[in-house]
Amino acid sequence: MAERSTWSLGGALRGLFQKPTIDDNTWDDLEHALITADFGADVAEDMIEELRASVARFHTTDPRDLQRMLRENVEERLAKYDPTLHLSERPAVVLVVGVNGVGKTTTIGKFANYVGTFGRSVVVGAADTFRAAAVEQLATWAERGGAQIVRPQHHGQDPASVAFQTVEFAKRNGVEIALIDTAGRLQTKNGLMDELSKIRRVIEKQAPISEVLLVLDATTGQNGLAQAEAFIQHAGVTGLVLTKLDGSAKGGFVLAVQERTGIPIKLIGQGESIGDLTGFTPHAFAQKLVG
Repeated sequence: MAERSTWSLGGALRGLFQKPTIDDNTWDDLEHALITADFGADVAEDMIEELRASVARFHTTDPRDLQRMLRENVEERLAKYDPTLHLSERPAVVLVVGVNGVGKTTTIGKFANYVGTFGRSVVVGAADTFRAAAVEQLATWAERGGAQIVRPQHHGQDPASVAFQTVEFAKRNGVEIALIDTAGRLQTKNGLMDELSKIRRVIEKQAPISEVLLVLDATTGQNGLAQAEAFIQHAGVTGLVLTKLDGSAKGGFVLAVQERTGIPIKLIGQGESIGDLTGFTPHAFAQKLVG
């Protein structure tokens, strides 16, 4: 944990790009910095190869040119995937999935707040009935985000029926967006995926599902992604939400996760307050990451 609080990609790159010329140490230091920032060894190696070719093609030895090339390389890779949220249906139904502990509940509250800033009305469905405290936690964050909430009518209610009631509430009351919380853990992985499939079937009898957003904790990097692979394989994920993202220390995970999954990042969370979830913009992120 100590490394995260003291090392940053931005700091490492500033030192590298302030040197008088590009030399062999430049490439070693750059590859080390990219891997430390969680780009992953394969992505880092690929980027270094492309940057070496660009430097040779333009016959430059100026580290500032390398900085520009790196920024453009990162942005081009990020921009391969469309970060647009598709919320035009009424109601727009969004399933939020992910393992426990990634910040799923807080993300729902922040997402409600985010779309609320665009004047959209939101209802949240507490369909994670497996955890006793989940409903109360969700209610707290829904209130902070300015959203209404549909709770289970009794303990242990079937999650699919809560999802059904949430969409029904949205249609009946003209609420524009319905966010459905789901369980992150059951006794078996198969049981969890079966439950998500049932929720989908029940919802789709009433309305199309606009987005299935998988929440990932950026600080866990590749390990967190491995834990979430079942959701990617079985839940029909349409977009990723990265929480707890330190844009300078672990920002490479943003690029690595898109390239590994082929799924676009649509939202990023970089703090603890209700307003700290924002849409993802490749240009702005590359600029912040590389400088």
